[in-house]
Amino acid sequence: MEDLTAKVMEWGALYGVQIIGAIAILILGRFGVAIFTGIVKRLMRKSKADETLTKFVGSLTKVALMTFVIIAALGTLGVQTASFVAIIGAAGLAVGFALQGSLSNFASGVMLIIFRPFKSGDFVEAGGTSGTIEAVQIFNTILKTPDNKKVIIPNSKVTGDNITNYSVNDTRRVDMVFGIGYDDDIKLAKETIEKIIADHQLVLKDPAPTIAVSELADSSVNFVARPWVNTGDYWTVYFDITEKVKMTFDEKGISIPFPQTDVHVHQVATS
Repeated sequence: MEDLTAKVMEWGALYGVQIIGAIAILILGRFGVAIFTGIVKRLMRKSKADETLTKFVGSLTKVALMTFVIIAALGTLGVQTASFVAIIGAAGLAVGFALQGSLSNFASGVMLIIFRPFKSGDFVEAGGTSGTIEAVQIFNTILKTPDNKKVIIPNSKVTGDNITNYSVNDTRRVDMVFGIGYDDDIKLAKETIEKIIADHQLVLKDPAPTIAVSELADSSVNFVARPWVNTGDYWTVYFDITEKVKMTFDEKGISIPFPQTDVHVHQVATS
């Protein structure tokens, strides 16, 4: 019994300080990790980052820091941690290769949230699809198309292509083309289009609209009509003016030609 007690006391004298140090590192490290993780989350929420991303980054930060705390505690106990670090590094590399696409989407999601090329509710063209942004998630961006379809696009595809945001500016220019026949009165057609645009209550006075002859095409003389509108009124103005121009042209006898081909038949005299 005395020998056992002596051995315990000897073991405690040798390793007691190391054990206490390891426990202290674990306790203090855990508090430090919690504080640092909380700061990261608060900063992300303050910058209005997506809540899903905030939680994910917080959890990732906590796991990474606690790994270092545990390795430090093991080192205090005299355990050779080089092998642990090598194993963790190899495992991380393997996971990285296995999840290469997912990590790319995650990194792209972080970029989208930080740089904010669009926000929820914006109408955009991104990843080869046009629609209204519903959410930017960790790995995907969710759009709703004008015909009410839900489209899920990988974030890496969004950031890897052009992004056109139709909603970011308050005003937009409506570009329309109207053709008349070569025998029609150009001045009358231009005045008609100008009056239709000027009378529309949703067309902005400033900037002033542009109405001009743009092309002498194969079958028509083409006018460009470019009024400015508030972004939310774009399609209303487009549809209204297109319909009004057709009706008014019909009333005034201004033709809207369609492509046609003239075929000339020559009779060859035979002997």
